[in-house]
Amino acid sequence: MSDAPQTPAGGDLPPAATPLTRAALEIDEYAATLGWDLPARLFALVDTAALRKADPRLSRQLELAEDATGLTPVEQDELPAGAELDRFLGTIAWPDQVVGCALVVERLMLPPGAEQSRPKNATEKELATWVAEHPQRQEVRITAAVLRDGSKEIALRLREKDVAREVLTGPDLVPGLTAALLATFS
Repeated sequence: MSDAPQTPAGGDLPPAATPLTRAALEIDEYAATLGWDLPARLFALVDTAALRKADPRLSRQLELAEDATGLTPVEQDELPAGAELDRFLGTIAWPDQVVGCALVVERLMLPPGAEQSRPKNATEKELATWVAEHPQRQEVRITAAVLRDGSKEIALRLREKDVAREVLTGPDLVPGLTAALLATFS
């Protein structure tokens, strides 16, 4: 794990209903400060109150309030270059103090209905090319966050609407990704 949690520069996040939603939005905002076209980023999520108790020096360094609660994201080392995401996630084992994790990835998405024009019997490479060349493709940044208890949240940012107030949130926006993250706690 990294020595210090990473937090967004601005700190101007909209109010969110749950600590997990707040964490996903915080990580999304941090990723937004770094720009686009970057590799995937992995974060451990730790209970802020437990972190304050376990490491007061780090809490002071992070300027965590005495009564701070919620989740603190801790950015992990960079993912290995060229690693397949599914295989990499299958190698992760989290220590007990990690209550959740989050992953930031950039992908191309197509609108509903685009599947109807999908080439039949295409290879994965041919499908990737088809998506990349599709006139209605959208570049998105997905921040998927999960907790050990099965809770999940997604923050989805369109490149063409790259502002915090346009970020979509919901637990079921990218179910395959949250399922893969939940599996890291099995």
